[in-house]
Amino acid sequence: MENSIAVEEQMWRKGRRRQQLKHMLTVASPVCLLVLWEVLSRTNIIDARFFPPPTEIIGTFFKMAASGDLFNHLGISLYRIIGGFLLGVIPAILLGLIMGMYRPVRYFFQPLVMALMPIPTLALMPIILIIFGISDFSKMITIAGSVFFPVVINTAAGVANIDGIYLDVAKNYGAKSKDFFFKIALPGALPVMLEGIQMGQAIALLTIVAAEMMGAHSGIGYLIWTSYKAFLLQQMYVGLILISFFGYFFSLLLRMLQKVLIPWKK
Repeated sequence: MENSIAVEEQMWRKGRRRQQLKHMLTVASPVCLLVLWEVLSRTNIIDARFFPPPTEIIGTFFKMAASGDLFNHLGISLYRIIGGFLLGVIPAILLGLIMGMYRPVRYFFQPLVMALMPIPTLALMPIILIIFGISDFSKMITIAGSVFFPVVINTAAGVANIDGIYLDVAKNYGAKSKDFFFKIALPGALPVMLEGIQMGQAIALLTIVAAEMMGAHSGIGYLIWTSYKAFLLQQMYVGLILISFFGYFFSLLLRMLQKVLIPWKK
């Protein structure tokens, strides 16, 4: 008995050490990159005009934050990203579930989805701007169009891959369409659906930067573009780092959501 407890304790300690090492390596990679960048820039091995030291970029970040200009751009971009993301994800989930559940609907919409998916949403920006103008809603529509396709395709695939035994049990017990939708299709499609949403959030960040560069007077993309044109590269890097940070942050949020909604999937 004592031996088994000792073995379990030893295994627990090994697992804890592995977890600590994992966290250390996760933090070490960006820190090493920043230190290397700082050294190379300070020693003029790389051109500091184009690659300013990270300490200068951090100083620029605090100056912009103190002036309030940075938070103004950041708030507008987050508003557009979240609005466009929801505008694309919600109808994509509904249509994907219906396509997965009903073959006639799938046969009807699948050619349209496959035909429209390869068209970059940014290529449609001129049409979107003509219809909706240079407004926040036009940016949201652009993001929604980019997010829609990976989510609808993954959701439909998730429903189509549900084990047939669950469908047979539902039919045998006379499950109604509503029960089938909420108790079988939606939970069964969740793992694949969340993968599509994970892809969608990354695409949303890429799209907002490009959309704000092309037709906007505010936002992180606008900040990056105008800083580049004015050769204020410290400010440009602040915008790039913020986009990178929020991409990582949103990815962590979705992983936490995945653990809550589908705890059986590790």
